[in-house]
Amino acid sequence: MEYFPDIGKVLYKPNAATRDTLCFRHYNATEVVYGRTMEDWLRFSVCYWHSFRFDGRDIFGDPTFNKRPWIQDGDSDSMDTAKHRLRAAFELFHKLGIKFYSFHDRDIAPHDEDLQIFNSNLDDVTDLALELQNRTGVSLLWNTCNMFSHPRYMNGASTNPDAHVLAYAGAQVKKSLEICLKLNGSNFIFWGGREGYQSLLNTDLENELKHYGQFLRMASNYKRKIGLNAALCVEPKPKEPMRHQYDYDAATTICFLNRQGLGSEFKLNIEPNHSQLAGHPAEHDVALAASLGMLGSIDANIGSMDTGWDTDLFPTDCAHTTQIMKVILELGGLHPGGLNFDCKLRRESIDIADLFIAHISAMDTYAKGLRNAARILEDGELARMVKERYLSYSNTSIGRKVEMGESTLEDCDEYVKAKGCPNAQSGHQEAYEKIFASYVV
Repeated sequence: MEYFPDIGKVLYKPNAATRDTLCFRHYNATEVVYGRTMEDWLRFSVCYWHSFRFDGRDIFGDPTFNKRPWIQDGDSDSMDTAKHRLRAAFELFHKLGIKFYSFHDRDIAPHDEDLQIFNSNLDDVTDLALELQNRTGVSLLWNTCNMFSHPRYMNGASTNPDAHVLAYAGAQVKKSLEICLKLNGSNFIFWGGREGYQSLLNTDLENELKHYGQFLRMASNYKRKIGLNAALCVEPKPKEPMRHQYDYDAATTICFLNRQGLGSEFKLNIEPNHSQLAGHPAEHDVALAASLGMLGSIDANIGSMDTGWDTDLFPTDCAHTTQIMKVILELGGLHPGGLNFDCKLRRESIDIADLFIAHISAMDTYAKGLRNAARILEDGELARMVKERYLSYSNTSIGRKVEMGESTLEDCDEYVKAKGCPNAQSGHQEAYEKIFASYVV
């Protein structure tokens, strides 16, 4: 069965007409940029929950996506629908030329209150997923657990005051790690959507953080026990649905992991929209995690900061994607992570073609960002300017001592006595911005 018969394989057409939206103008999978193909640098992934489970509802309105072709029996949660949905997803992956996908356990298989029945459902659906992966060459970028939707998790999963709930969450993670192994997933993600608090008055912060650390430790231990090679990543988010979430941003999460002795076991899955919610530029957490060797993967979306909540927009800003791709090129790539489109259609975009167009537009935007970033690095002017800005750490005695970790406060005092007051140096921010803008096309 073909689920999208009116949409063919999306092709690269750099000279397409303006209204021709079902083609790539910039993403050319086999084009070599900065020594590798676009496909290798970008490692695009479709997320299952927004693309195949989101039904268009919001807190003020009912579902609007009522005519999805994978719902054959009128029941969006049946096993039959789950398998149709999976086949439809792989058809979309093929037509877009995307080689990776991601899902929560509850996205892909019908949920059941009995965990053993739910696990059996997961086994059944992932048997089909493995068959489709083997047939198409599509791979699992990452999977994760939904430990935030069910009422049992309203007070958290690993940070829940009820140890029984923590145990249930642990059993859920155990199964999903086994699914990751079965499907040869590259990564496994922890997003603590309810790991936080609504009020400090009823919260034991020390215990909740300790339990959270132990929960991640159990997962890391089980990963090794079963021989899973996937990277484990924690995804920061400052708030929503909780008033405060413990994985507030990249810096907070890295500090927490290091304090728990888990810094070598985990990396971060960064979502730019979450960085914005934390009050940072969208690119901040990507750059920070990369600078500390902790960048694992990226949920390639963007937010609408006039709203103040997690809007999960498909990226269309080339300046943003240029900065992201500059970090990735400087790292030498994201492998085993990727650019996962954790993005959803607007609830008014009800045509199935809108789902394709949104991904095509985002892929083109990242392709442009890749080309722009490559030009920036090949030209080297920004890098030279940054190096010159910090030159005093290599051409002065005190700078060299600081750089080598050999400086003392007495050294600083003696240097200032000899040299006097420093002269103010311009940051030339406008010049950097003008030069950067000259690359962004």
